[in-house]
Amino acid sequence: MPVPTTAFDESERLIWAGRGPAYADSFAKLCAHPVPRLLDAAGVGPGVRVLDVGTGSGTVAAAACARGATVTAVDAEPTMVELAGRTAPEADVRLAVLPELPFADAEFDAVVANFVLNHVGRPQDTLAELRRVVRPGGRLALTIWAAPPAAGQALIGRAIQAAGAVRPPHLPAGLAAEDDFRRDESGLTGLLRAARLREAECGTLRWDHLATPGEWWSGPAGGVAFGGQMVCGQTPQVQAEIKRHFDTLSAEFATENGLLALPHAALLARARH
Repeated sequence: MPVPTTAFDESERLIWAGRGPAYADSFAKLCAHPVPRLLDAAGVGPGVRVLDVGTGSGTVAAAACARGATVTAVDAEPTMVELAGRTAPEADVRLAVLPELPFADAEFDAVVANFVLNHVGRPQDTLAELRRVVRPGGRLALTIWAAPPAAGQALIGRAIQAAGAVRPPHLPAGLAAEDDFRRDESGLTGLLRAARLREAECGTLRWDHLATPGEWWSGPAGGVAFGGQMVCGQTPQVQAEIKRHFDTLSAEFATENGLLALPHAALLARARH
């Protein structure tokens, strides 16, 4: 039976609609940082049949192709699918919406999901679907943003809060209580085990993402992700106030060469079917 769509899922579709190019020009480089370790965790190498779920601009798919894997990639947003097709021309890139995938049971040796579980309304149902399409003994590896967020990740949110921005009505407060989980190592490991995945383990990745102030601001200014929708959903006056606070707060992360060194933290988990 089809899994009912939640209000969170519907909001995510609206948030990301048409945002592929803006994402590629802003946050895609940030999200690319864990890719080598993500592929290592999934055992991706020559001849491995791998599914890249929520491929975004195709960075993971392209890296898996470079390792000699046979790659299928999916995303729910058409502009992302178009981008990924250009980034990873050797991959089979398709439009598909979690938590239902157009693949047979046990079709893949490995499944990877880079910062995808943050964007689904029912994470447990999503993991059950990923488990379904990976063969027995096959591997699953995923990343999510840790909570509370690291200082660099919190910068835009701090500017939004300091400006007194009001949440637009199309943005949900978050997952339903019964669907949520702790965004730490034990919380994510528990979620994987609850999905009947074996040998589940999780670690934390920490790094400083380097970007110019203009590059980092271009994401929210372009409406990318939740923070971008918060910015673009304000009046011009409030948007200007958010930018003023962003410029002020950015000084905390400024380097001598004019870049921002933005601390980030993500969880990297792996498990087997």
